Amino acid sequence: MSHSQKLLTAVLVGCVVALTSCGAQHDDNEKFVLVANNLPIPYWQAAAAGFTQAAAPLKVKIEIVGPDTFDPAAEQQAFQRAVQQKATGILVSVADPKLLQDDIDKAIAAGIPVITIDSDAPASKRLFSIGTNNYEAGLTGAKRLIAELKGKGNVVVFTMPEQTNLAERLKGYRDGLDSHSMIKIIQVVDIKGDPRVAFDTTTTILGDKKQHVDGFVCLEALAGKEIAAVLNNNKVTDRVVIAMDTDSDTLDWIQKGVIAATIAQKPYTMAFVGMRMLDELYHHKVSPLDSNWSTNSFAPIPAYVDTGSTLVDKSNLEAFQQAKKSVGTSGQK
Repeated sequence: MSHSQKLLTAVLVGCVVALTSCGAQHDDNEKFVLVANNLPIPYWQAAAAGFTQAAAPLKVKIEIVGPDTFDPAAEQQAFQRAVQQKATGILVSVADPKLLQDDIDKAIAAGIPVITIDSDAPASKRLFSIGTNNYEAGLTGAKRLIAELKGKGNVVVFTMPEQTNLAERLKGYRDGLDSHSMIKIIQVVDIKGDPRVAFDTTTTILGDKKQHVDGFVCLEALAGKEIAAVLNNNKVTDRVVIAMDTDSDTLDWIQKGVIAATIAQKPYTMAFVGMRMLDELYHHKVSPLDSNWSTNSFAPIPAYVDTGSTLVDKSNLEAFQQAKKSVGTSGQK
């Protein structure tokens, strides 16, 4: 994102926050819903904290819903219930864009503003998306991977291919590694939302004497700590792990030197800004709601809000943990 784009985003977000904190009238019927795709994990607990804290001064009702495991069909059902209950606005992280597209479009048709966070459904009529520039996050990870491998090695990637945000991260990694022909991605593993897949696959890889794997890349949060546990259990110290997000186990493995680095997102910020923007859209409606605002040069809303990401390693781990404690979140995705 260019400096001018970042400045525009900051101005837009600032205006929304200012408008929604300047005494807009709220009524008892307002109810905003956050639909997450794996609610118990630390990432979505951080998002829930941001959503809750943004809503508190507005004195509106909120609900945080979603499945207790990675289950796109169950998330769809939670979204459909929010629409049936005539939510004032919905913030949703999309596990499966194809599955949720029609439901999002129906919500918009019913006059319910829908904003996606973290993972998008770009072909739907959602108003806009808030989240990480995942391509840039992939480039950041690739840069660190190159340095750790000293420009040479075989790499295995762990992901969930159906999620657009993870696909963008993988593209960032591939493009970042493109000029380093001695580093090869030899396998892409779909963990299907199950950390045991990462554990078992890593165990199998370590037992394979035919092909040596030098690095492990995690495009989501569940795999990193599992890979680290397998390496530690087998006393393997010569492999590189680049993780994603910042749950407490991942940070512990960074401290112990098993994970080289992780890329931290901002789920708290995504949900905080998303809640405030939904409230703004309810009290200052855009019309028509189903317009393709992203192509309108005079749109009253942004096409995308980049909340940023950062690389966390031993050098800045302590500062990151202190910042996390200051907002009372327990971790990230």
